[in-house]
Amino acid sequence: MKLLFSLLCSFFAILLINFQVVFAQNLEIDLDEGKQLFSQNCTPCHAGGNNSVNPTQTLKLDALENNKKDTIDAIIYQVTNGQNSAGMPAFGDNFSEEQIANIAHFVLNQAKNNSW
Repeated sequence: MKLLFSLLCSFFAILLINFQVVFAQNLEIDLDEGKQLFSQNCTPCHAGGNNSVNPTQTLKLDALENNKKDTIDAIIYQVTNGQNSAGMPAFGDNFSEEQIANIAHFVLNQAKNNSW
């Protein structure tokens, strides 16, 4: 019985991982849309990659790395869920998953290319 349970758990874990990979591959990233959404919604606090609420948590690569926000997944999580303690609102109800992915890719692209 334990073996059957272990096999079922393993099967569902593999299925879930494969579903996430396929879903992520189906998103077409649009940096222009990410830039537009960022400009319209994020620049009041993050103009030029800065942070007017918490100046130590900018969107520059070194700060993203220090705050463990230097991956697409981390940025997607931050944009989706916000961070009340840092004054960052959640945008998960405002944007689609694809729009949030576009914003995340734009932010990380700007940071990695030192384009802020």
